[in-house]
Formats: sequence, C-alpha cells, structure tokens
Amino acid sequence: MCSDQSQKEAHSSKTAPVPDALNRRIDEIYNQIDKSIPKIKLENFDEATSAGESKATIVNQKDGYCLGEQLFVRVQAYDYLGNMKSYGGDYLRARIFSPKTNSSASGNITDYNNGTYLIAFTLFWEGEVTATVLLMHPSEAVSALWRARNQGFANILYTGNFTSATKYVNRECGFQLETQEDICQYADRRDQEAFYCIKPPDFPCEALTHMNSVNRDHSYLSEVEKLLLNRSNIGVEISKDFKTISVSSCGKTLIPPTKSCNRGFYYPIPSGYFSHNIWNPVHCKMNLFNENEKLKRFLKGKKVFLIGDSTVRQYIRHFAESMKFLDYFNHTEDEMQSWQKTLLAINLENFIFVQWKKHTFPFVSKTFYSIKEDAYMARQIDQIGGGINTIIILTMGQHFRPFNFRIFIKAAFNVRRAIERLFIRSPHTKVIIKEENARDMDIDMERFSDFHGHIQYHVLREIFHGLNVGFVDALDMTIAYACNVIHPPVEVLENIISMSFTQATD
Repeated sequence: MCSDQSQKEAHSSKTAPVPDALNRRIDEIYNQIDKSIPKIKLENFDEATSAGESKATIVNQKDGYCLGEQLFVRVQAYDYLGNMKSYGGDYLRARIFSPKTNSSASGNITDYNNGTYLIAFTLFWEGEVTATVLLMHPSEAVSALWRARNQGFANILYTGNFTSATKYVNRECGFQLETQEDICQYADRRDQEAFYCIKPPDFPCEALTHMNSVNRDHSYLSEVEKLLLNRSNIGVEISKDFKTISVSSCGKTLIPPTKSCNRGFYYPIPSGYFSHNIWNPVHCKMNLFNENEKLKRFLKGKKVFLIGDSTVRQYIRHFAESMKFLDYFNHTEDEMQSWQKTLLAINLENFIFVQWKKHTFPFVSKTFYSIKEDAYMARQIDQIGGGINTIIILTMGQHFRPFNFRIFIKAAFNVRRAIERLFIRSPHTKVIIKEENARDMDIDMERFSDFHGHIQYHVLREIFHGLNVGFVDALDMTIAYACNVIHPPVEVLENIISMSFTQATD
C-alpha cells in the first residue's frame, strides 16, 4: 500500500508503528543480544585484542589422538601491549582441516567473558590434522560494529526511480528520511513494515518503478575503530604453540547416522564435517543430489520456490547453467535491471518448475532493479498455494546486515507467521531455511561483516524454533570449508543443495 504523507509526518524519524505484543518480542530479542555485546569505547588502538599477542594452546596435549576424540584448544586474549584481556566478546572462527583428503570441520567456541576461550574440535577423520583459530574481529570492533549498525540509517543511500510515459525522476528513499518534503510511504499495514521515498512533484507515489542503493561516504565509526576493520586486521590467525596433530583409528570406527536429515531439527556447530569434499552431518544422514538423473527423479512433478538473495539464486543457476536439466523461461521485457530479475526455469518432460525471486526491502544493489512486482517475503509465501509437491527454500540475512537489527527481527517474525499460515492451509508443504553463509573478508566491514550475519544466524534459529522447517547450516559449512566468498564454490553449493533436498524428502 502506498500513500502520500504531509511534511509534518515526513519529518518524523519513526517507522511504521508495531503492535504491542510484537514490539515487546522484538525488544526482548534485541535486548538479549545487546546485553551479550561488550560496550567498549576504544581510544587507544593498542588496547584492542591482538592476534599476534594472543595465545592458543592445546589443553589435552599428547603424542597422538584417536578417531572421535575431542581436541581442546584454549585461547588467552592479549592486547597489542601484551596485557592480558579481562573481558571477552572477541569474534573468533575456528576450524580443523587436512588438505590431503579435503577434510575440514569447524570448532565449538565457548567464551568465558574474561578474555579466555575454549574451543572443542571433534576429530572426525584420521591423519595429520591442522587446527587454526582466527581473530575475525577483536571485541572492541564487535562493540563498534553493533553500535554503528543500530545508530542510524545514513550508511546506505537508496534512490527510487519514478516513471511516466514521457519522463522520469530520481528521489531519495529509505527506511527513515529526514526531510521537510512530502514523502511516499510504501507500507504493509498488516505486517507493519514500511519504506519511504521523497515524493517528486507531478508524480504519484504509484509511479515508483525501480530502485538502487549505494554506500554513502559516511561512517558511524571513530578513526581508531576504522583501523580495527582494515583488511590486514581481519581474520588473522592467533599465535599457537603447536603444529599438526596425528589422529589414528585406535581400533575405532565412526558409525555414520542412518536416519535421514529431516525438518524440525537444528544442531550446534559443528553440525558436520567435510571429507573428500562431501558434507557429513553428525546427527543425520544426507543424501547426495549432485547428479542430473537423481535430481530429475526427485524434482519430477514438483514446484520449487526460491525466495531471498543471490546465495539461494545459485540453486536455479546451477540447475539451468551448470547441470543443464532446466531451461530458463526468458523474459522479453526491456527492464532496467540485471541479475535481480525474477528467474523461472522448467523441465517440461518431468514437469519441474523452479523459480527464484528476490525479497524486497531491504535489498542492496548498485544497479537499478524493478520493484513493480516486488513483495515482502511474508507476502510472497502468502501467495503460494503449497502442497505435497511444493518446496519453498528461503534465505534472509545478507542484505539486512547494514540496517538496524530490529528490522531483521521484525521481518523474521513476519516470515514465521506467514509459514504458520501456509501450514494451516497446506500442512504438507516443505519449507527449508538456508541459513547465511560466510562471505568475503575484503568488503566494507561496517556494513557487511560476518559478525552481523553471525548474530542473525542465532536469532533466526530462535525465532523459527518449534516450526516444522528444515535448516541448512550454510554458515557451519562455509566456515569449515574456509570459502570466504559471498557465493560458495560448486563443491560447497552441491552440499548445500543436497542438505536442502534431503530435508525436503517425505
């Protein structure tokens, strides 16, 4: 729903009102996260956690380890001056790996909130194993990132394109506009989500057709905080006093799970491990879907709706462009957009239908994209009839990272309620949540750091708890594989797809 607003209303910094019950729940989750984030005002760079000064040591050191044992690594954080840290909150990333067998797994990290961390690695395979702990961000950067994210909306500039038959004009848009001009409000009154644009003269609000966004030349960070987020300070390995460890069978064999992964369950990291580039879940069995014929048999007669960002768009591109068992339905409109357009691919022989559609606000893209057929993810779910042969795969997170955390929480609750409505009318519909994956380390960290994704990852699980949906732990997979790119390579993608379809099996 779009409407004009007066200058008085336009100057307000508030977004659409939220019903009391939902507002309380949003505040509850926000405050829960806020309490867990250290509040640090850094003035001296040398007082931040240093990967070079910090120390990682093996707690249960011995000459050899047995298959299935745990390796415990203790991390003691120090600042650049060599002083022991007295508080926690550092964003760490831990993994073990053996290049010879393409084996890898992440570690489970416990923060004791006093500068000490304990990492538990499960030794899932035999051979020489290397363990690493990376300091992704010191606690001082974590504090700055959290504060900056929730401080305002000035880091991203949205531009809306208003079009008529003879002319067009661009105007600023966003979640919050500080202006005395009239504005257009694009509101979903049921779900209380809203987006705004400055209204151009002689154009109705309904004339908005395209949108883009760019990073403003703006930061909420101090100069010393910016230094913490330089690429040279991201993902630095913490000093350690050990090299590789040796793992042997000791007469043991790991008994693989026999029950297939199903919906309604999710597990803590590490939820699985790679061996020979194949993901092996710890608690359930994954069926591989990496061959054309197997995929066609599974998808025969099915509709698959992919909703979200470009990381779930990889599914349809893999099927149509790499495996080539689907054909795109080519749109012929001369649209002012590129990769963001809706993709539809079909296989007529096997009656397979696969569609990818982006979620709407927030959606971040430098190139203009059409919003004429856009809808919030919850509304898109409402438009799907569902049924036993319908699979919905959702992802939300990457485009939410630059914005106030409450926007993500509200959107996630709205999606949950849409899924609940779907299950009432079509209880046999399969819904899979493809969780966020790790991404590049050379991006704008203030806006897109994996720390933001890490927080969203945990909150998403809390919000969707109790629903009969599947969870694909793409964060665990990409940390284990160390593929620090926004679009995981095909070796990882095929495992993400396999976990999705395994949980979508009856």
